Amino acid sequence: MTAEPSRVASPSRPAPLTRPPRLRPGARVAVVAPSGPVPADRLEAGLGVLRGWGLEPVVFPHVRDVHPELDYLAGRDADRAADLQAAWCDPSVEAVFCARGGYGAHRMVDLLDWAAIRAAGPKVFVGYSDITVLHEAFALRAGFATLHGPMVATEAFLKDAATREHLRATLFEPETVLTLGLDTAAALVPGQARGILYGGCVSLLAATAGTPHARTGARGGLLVIEDTGEEPYRLDGILTRLLRSGALEGLSGVVCGSWQECGPYEKIRAVLADRFGPLGIPVIEELGFGHGPTALTVPLGVPAVLDAPADGGRCTLTVETPALLQPRGTSGAPSGHPCVKVRQQPLS
Repeated sequence: MTAEPSRVASPSRPAPLTRPPRLRPGARVAVVAPSGPVPADRLEAGLGVLRGWGLEPVVFPHVRDVHPELDYLAGRDADRAADLQAAWCDPSVEAVFCARGGYGAHRMVDLLDWAAIRAAGPKVFVGYSDITVLHEAFALRAGFATLHGPMVATEAFLKDAATREHLRATLFEPETVLTLGLDTAAALVPGQARGILYGGCVSLLAATAGTPHARTGARGGLLVIEDTGEEPYRLDGILTRLLRSGALEGLSGVVCGSWQECGPYEKIRAVLADRFGPLGIPVIEELGFGHGPTALTVPLGVPAVLDAPADGGRCTLTVETPALLQPRGTSGAPSGHPCVKVRQQPLS
């Protein structure tokens, strides 16, 4: 299939982004660790799942690293960035899976050579939590659609069959999983909206606001958000910062996932209703993605329809185009784009 034309989302308006090809058995896929240290036993178990899907996972050199002084990081910033850069620029690699989240993507995102990443073309990219920083960068600096989905060394991926199967279907048969929504999904604010999906872990979106290359508006966007460990007053502050910064200006609708360890859900619901209610846009709660026990894979950068019936009917998020394209005639990304050495200083 001919590749889609390259598009980069405007900081003030989400736009449909360039989708990568779907995967096929035998595909060579990279595993990287852009954020926190990776438990060895979970990594090995996750690699086994990928092999069971017929994929050929390749663990990049610094995935098992721990920073010598800052033990909450999976190695030094430049090394973590170098792994991601090398994986993306390797024409034999068809997908990049993050091993886990934690913290650290903010520290290395500006060390990546985004011009080289754009030149290498789109690839499947999967992660959530701290990886939200990279989802936003791939959208705004490269123009690539990505997958907000479970990571290979996380509990949900290893222990929840529905989580694994939804990701597997998205990777190999995305047309079979166009409609998302667990039975828990409900209308916090009823209505229907259409827009381009973007978002992720909401505390990371707020931390990104005001930084170079960050969003300055959201006209025509459908925001998907979730988080973990944020008490109601902290979630209030996170949403208030996004509202005050103008980053949510023109938003079409909101889809909420899980709020693990964020306090009693009735208090979380009250914050969401208080902050989003005055916007006059539909809001779905508890769709079923993020840090919860079952984590659906949500495509980012593609058009979708949010449906939150007022009569208590089933609430859904329906993707209008499959997350991934039909596979290329030959495996791998287009050749001819050598890996560019990761930058040791932020890009200007």
